[in-house]
Formats: sequence, C-alpha cells, structure tokens
Amino acid sequence: MDQPIRMKNNGQISIVLNAQPRDASNTNLQKEVVPKTISTEHEALREIENELSALVGMEEMKKMIKEVYAWIYINKKREMAGLKAGKQALHMMFKGNPGTGKTTVARLIGKLFLKMNVLSKGHLIEAERADLVGEYIGHTAQKTRDLVKKAIGGILFIDEAYSLGRGGEKDFGKEAIDTLVKHMEDRQHEFILILAGYSREMDYFLSLNPGLHSRFPLVFHFPDYNVEQLMEIGKRMLNEKEYLLSHEAEKKLKDHLAYVKTMNPTSFSNGRYVRNI
Repeated sequence: MDQPIRMKNNGQISIVLNAQPRDASNTNLQKEVVPKTISTEHEALREIENELSALVGMEEMKKMIKEVYAWIYINKKREMAGLKAGKQALHMMFKGNPGTGKTTVARLIGKLFLKMNVLSKGHLIEAERADLVGEYIGHTAQKTRDLVKKAIGGILFIDEAYSLGRGGEKDFGKEAIDTLVKHMEDRQHEFILILAGYSREMDYFLSLNPGLHSRFPLVFHFPDYNVEQLMEIGKRMLNEKEYLLSHEAEKKLKDHLAYVKTMNPTSFSNGRYVRNI
C-alpha cells in the first residue's frame, strides 16, 4: 500500500493550489483570466474552510484538510494530463475525546468530497458496535454488509470503533472487523470508512489488529478544547438561543469548566459537556 497522505509544507501546497497554466502566446489575456480562475476553481475547498473557520479550535484540522484536498487535486490534474496518478483509498481514523468535533468534520469531508466528485453522494452514515455486531453466527456479517451498502457513495462513520476489538477471538466484533476489511478492499473507491474513538483505546485496538493500520492512510487528531475555547463554544450556543451571560455567571461557568476538566481529564466530553449544562 502507498505511504500515508501527508504533505508537510503548507507553503508548497498554497503554490500548487494557486498555480495557473501558462500561455506564452497571449500573456495579456492570461493576466485578465487568472483572477476569475482562482476565484472559482477551488471554491469547494474555500467553502469547507469557511465552515471550519466558523468552528472553535479547528486550526490544525483546516491545514490537514487542505493537504488532503491538494493531494486529490494534483492527482486529478495528472490524470487529465495522461500521467500516472495515485488511486489511493481515503479511509480515515479520527482520534480524540468525545465532543471535539469528529462527527462535524466527517460531515464536512463528505460535503467536500462530493463537490470534488470523489464521492457520488457525500452523505454520512453513523454507526457504533451495536449496529454492526449481531447475536448469532452470520448475523454480524449481514448487518455490517447492510451498513456498508447504505454508505456507498458516502462515508461510514463508526464511533468507539475500538469496542469491536473487545471480547477476544470468539467475539462477533472480530467478524465485523473482517467484513469491514473485505469491503474496504473490494469497494475501496465507492465509500470511505472512518473509525473514531479515544486516542489510547484506538492505538490499543490497532495493536491487536496490526494489518488495520496500513489501511487507514489518513489519521486526524482532535485535541481537547481548553477552557477559553469551551467558554467560546458556550457563548455561541447561548447566543443562538438569545441568552446572555452576566459577568458573575460567566466567571462561575469558567471556574466550573476548569474544575471539571481538571478532575476528569480522560472522560471530559468537551463541547458535548458544554451543550448539556
């Protein structure tokens, strides 16, 4: 399998995405056309970047998505020019605690890939262990196949994916993993599989299934929000409902978030916790 998609130099990416074909025969005409071309060719990326920018704490995610976009864009250009182009699967792994924006980013990726004609539908099918694992032999494979079928043309997003590895060899979760792996190979360009979960549990899950790691060329890390970011999320939620915090309430909320975050560093649910307060 090809190496994971990872472009380190964001400056080089900007040059690639802003480059225009040269036409030595008509330089003046080219100068007039370039602004219009730049404003429309990467409109899909700009739309997703704008949506990410509207979210709290997504700076690194924006860079990563731009890298993925550039990789796909370059390969499409090579293909159009009759050159060899990589046809790597785009299955992904999202590592991070709950409430850090994993599902939101998955939806945005589906929207971006639809606009780029990477996916035919761009929809998101969310699932967890109970949606894949059956109660008797053969049931799990059928449930998993049905989910993959629903996800064709879009993204199958499995949260807490590490739970499929619990229970040992006799657990039906292994059957679900085997079925997913088969469809990742047989239909690798028809849908995208995203496995999501806590970083530590996902790493352990991969250690039990060493062949899985190489099947996910894209790994996204979702850091926890700091207290200031959590406060900003809370204020935006209140603003949507036309509420305003008093100075005293704001201080109490900030102190409370700092306390809960410190006391529950591994189980704190970030934005989800703020939403539930």
